[in-house]
Amino acid sequence: MAYSKVKVTQFSKDFNWGVTISAYQNEGKWNTYGKGKSIWDTFTNKPNFKNGNGNVATNFYHHYKEDIKRVKELNLDSFRFSISWSRIFPEGTGKINQKGVDFYHKVIDSCIELNIQPWVTLYHWDLPQALEDKGGWTNREVLNWFENYVDFCTKEYGDKVKNWIVLNEPMSFVGLGYFMNMHAPGKRGIKNFLSAAHHTTLCQALGGRIIRKNVKDAFIGTTFSCSYVKPVNRLVKNKKAAERIDTLLNRFFIEPALGLGYPIDTIPGLKQIEKYYKPDDEEMMKFDFDFIGIQYYFKIVAKFSLLPPILFATEIPATKRNVKTNNMGMEIYPKGLLKMLEKFNAYTDIKNIYITESGVCFDDVLENGKVKDKKRIDYFKKTFFYTLKALEKNIKVKGYFIWTLVDNFEWAEGTKPRFGLYYTDFITQKRIIKKSGLWIQKFLSKKQHQS
Repeated sequence: MAYSKVKVTQFSKDFNWGVTISAYQNEGKWNTYGKGKSIWDTFTNKPNFKNGNGNVATNFYHHYKEDIKRVKELNLDSFRFSISWSRIFPEGTGKINQKGVDFYHKVIDSCIELNIQPWVTLYHWDLPQALEDKGGWTNREVLNWFENYVDFCTKEYGDKVKNWIVLNEPMSFVGLGYFMNMHAPGKRGIKNFLSAAHHTTLCQALGGRIIRKNVKDAFIGTTFSCSYVKPVNRLVKNKKAAERIDTLLNRFFIEPALGLGYPIDTIPGLKQIEKYYKPDDEEMMKFDFDFIGIQYYFKIVAKFSLLPPILFATEIPATKRNVKTNNMGMEIYPKGLLKMLEKFNAYTDIKNIYITESGVCFDDVLENGKVKDKKRIDYFKKTFFYTLKALEKNIKVKGYFIWTLVDNFEWAEGTKPRFGLYYTDFITQKRIIKKSGLWIQKFLSKKQHQS
């Protein structure tokens, strides 16, 4: 079957089609309506940050009703969004901001009114700045802060929300934010990375346990960024380098939750993380998730390198490999989604897998009131094809969430990368459906004909 012939009716009628957004990238209203600062508010408002900020973003705070209607108009089943921790607790703990609490009730109620399933992500990278001032994820006290936050949210919204995601892409926010100084809070160094990583692993499981306790019939998961990794050639040193990158990006956070511990067998230097252990931590890292979310965007080609130490591997940039790339310079390789579904499915203790993010960014241009983004349509045709291939192999993938609904503020890259099914005019906040959005709408319109 050619990828261009894929039909929605080839999927089970129970297959879940959704779309994902995040609080910082969309909400705006960064310092009003009682919200406290997050690490991203601080990071993007520094004078040396050149790619703008999310102070306004897509103003989802005021446009949530229309945007959720757009989810319905696209014939999607589910809307995944995140809660801004500092909109609920402006100082991270302590006093509650009732306006923030009420806002998420309105978002959830708007979903329910339109028969859209709300999927709530508890942490999508925007730690309250007040907690970062105390060390953030490098401070073991984050377990107490996170417990307090999750306990409140699940008790507050748990009667209406059953689908919960604990963390969004821990390797991204820990690696880029606490090791490489590329994302908020802008720290670097192996000590910061290892301490933040261990506390994140503990919070990942802790969050799951709190949801299980507080929410009746909860469906609990957490999400992982993943990349298909290949060596540049068959030389043993390059194959080993690719294995180490794969271990760091694709195994590091999932295996402790499954009771397998950190994968220090492949990267012995990671054994240093054990200095941050306390008694019973190995047991505390485990949680039996109902599902795992994977988030796939690009392929990596690896080779041996003396730097960085411990990893002794580096990536060969896609821009130097004569391959198709998105406008962030990452290789577009839809088949890698199937490879990652196969990889995660091989863990026997994973019950269900959801593609909780997948999408592609281009230099979309608005011309005569239209955005003709044929390459994005082609991308979805191929990833849907490979998702079907996974189902044919009895891989337990149960849903596909598109990244993202509207063009938003794409973290350190600013507003240049456009991933949305809707084009956003960031000056007027007008949304214009792209050809890819119309294609998704038509593709999913056939769901009603499923038996």
